[in-house]
Formats: sequence, structure tokens, C-alpha cells
Amino acid sequence: MSSGASFDVDGKTKRRAELETLMAEGSVWNDPERSRQVVEEIKELRRWLEPYASLRKRLDDARALNELAEAEGGSDLTQDLETEAQQIAAQLQPLELQNMLRGPDDGRDALLTIHPGAGGTESQDWAEMLMRMYVRWAERHGFKVEILDLLEGEEAGVKSAEIQITGRYAYGLLKAEKGVHRLVRISPFDAQSRRHTSFASVFVYPVVDEDIEIEIRDDDLRVDTYRASGKGGQHVNKTSSAVRLTHMPSGIVVACQQERSQYKNKATAMKMLKARLYERAVAERDAKKAEVDKQKTDIAWGNQIRSYVFQPYTMVNDHRTDLKVTDVQDVMDGDLDPFIEAFLKRFGSKAA
Repeated sequence: MSSGASFDVDGKTKRRAELETLMAEGSVWNDPERSRQVVEEIKELRRWLEPYASLRKRLDDARALNELAEAEGGSDLTQDLETEAQQIAAQLQPLELQNMLRGPDDGRDALLTIHPGAGGTESQDWAEMLMRMYVRWAERHGFKVEILDLLEGEEAGVKSAEIQITGRYAYGLLKAEKGVHRLVRISPFDAQSRRHTSFASVFVYPVVDEDIEIEIRDDDLRVDTYRASGKGGQHVNKTSSAVRLTHMPSGIVVACQQERSQYKNKATAMKMLKARLYERAVAERDAKKAEVDKQKTDIAWGNQIRSYVFQPYTMVNDHRTDLKVTDVQDVMDGDLDPFIEAFLKRFGSKAA
């Protein structure tokens, strides 16, 4: 942190001063939407500048302490300096991570979809294990989780799942999880206790803000209602509250059965559809974003981004970064940050 150029401190400081001057002049308050945008931008700038200023002061104090220790020639301050250096490094880490999340969609909430590969119950169980893993990860971060659509398997697991994870930088962090995930374990569904390999795909979309213009014409939509499946009580099973939307021009299909109200399910499904159409529009407009869709490879051997081995040894191996973790259970309980950080450090702004 020798200069602050990577954090663009001067630019952020100048921009905050401009906005604060604008607010002091008072004219911005005549436009409620504009004033809301200004306040939000100032808050965002403060999230960068205040931790940076605190860290800069602490680093300057540590340097002064080091100069004092060298001048006095004593070792009494050595332990204090080592402790301070460790604390500074720990304080710097989240700021560096935040600095890597500067994409136009990184700060958004995330829509995460999970689909099993071939293999029936075995792969469907793996898909459900992944869903639990992401829910646990979100809980560790204090993020809100909503299961928007869930199609359960006949025996176990899920045939498909879509969840929304709400929190700052949810999409920016979870975009590292796009791809095929491979599991190797002794199958609990095999009477002969043989080792099986299963696959499931994960894809992540940014949740679109209401102020982003995505036009969806009524004539382009097919709306189907049906009875919600799975657990939900008598009301869910007896009324056609679940909603499926098909966007004919793009072929995109979304469904929601979260609420008892058909109206609420349709509103949520429209939000899901809008998010997917937004992602599609961005991909078409920007060649780099088009690479996101190329990650939708076959859910099979050779296309995996990460392998989770339970037998004959325990190892989670990320094939993009070569990061290996032996504590499989901790990873399945949501400890994904080492993989996410390694991905962001390696690919940086190239991460789609």
C-alpha cells in the first residue's frame, strides 16, 4: 500500500467533495430520485475511503514505531511491531478484495441456479448438497437467502434449484462459482458401496435494479399456472399458485412457487426473467460478457471447475487456480472464501 493508486484514492476523494458540495448547495434536494442517487454514491465512496484512511494512519503509526525502535536499538518493541503488522495485513485483506470487485454488476444481489448432470438420484443429491453449501456460505456473510424455485427429485436431491442471495457484492463474489462441480464419493444409494462420480452445474446472474430499463411485452410472454410441488401444506397443493413464464423471443423460462399468492409468484418470476434478459443484453453488447455464456458447458467430465473428493482421500481442488483444501466438510459447510479470493486474484477484471 505504498501509493494508493490502485485504490484511486485521489479520484474518489475528489468525487466525494464534488457530491458533498452539490448537497450543500441544496438544489439536488428538489429531485428526490437524484438526491437518492447522490446519497447512495457518497455512502459507497465512504465505504472505500474511510477504511483506507484508517489503514493509512495505522501504517504511518507503525512506521513511526519502527523508526523509534531502530533509533533506540532495543528489541522491546519487536513483538509489538510484529503484532501490528499482522493486524494491518488482516485489515488490508477485505479492502483488497473490495478493490477487485469493481465490475458494473459486482455490487448486485445474485440469482444462483443449480442443475444436476446425468446420473439420476446420485447427481440430484449432489445438486442439493451444493445448494446447502451456498446457503451456508451466504449465512456466514450475513446475506439473505430466498429459495425462489425448487424441483425435488423422486428419491432424493433436487432436479433444479434457483435461489436469490441478497447482500453487498453477492454477485461479484459468487460469479467465481459459475461452472461444473464434480463430486467423487462412496454412493449412499449404491447397495454395493461403490465409488461414484457426479456432476452438477452452477450459474449465477446479477439481480437487476428496478431502474434499469428492460422491456418485456405482454405479447412476448406465455404465462402458465400450476399447483406447487413438494412440501407446502394443503393450500399450496390445492391451488394453482405456482407461475411459469416463457419469454418467446429468447426462449427463456422461469418459474416461482415460493409464495401462496399467484400474484406474488408472478411478480417474483418477472424479476427473475428481467435479470436473465438483462444478462443476455449485456452479453450481446459486450464481447467480454459473452464469455459468461460460454461457461455453460456440458455437465460432464472434463468441464469441471472444481472437484470435491470424499473417497479414497479428502480434497477440494479448484482446477482454475490450483487451490487445494483438504477439509472437505468445512467447504461443504460454506467455507468458500479461499476459492473465491484465489479466483478473483488470478483473473481480476477478466472474471465475467
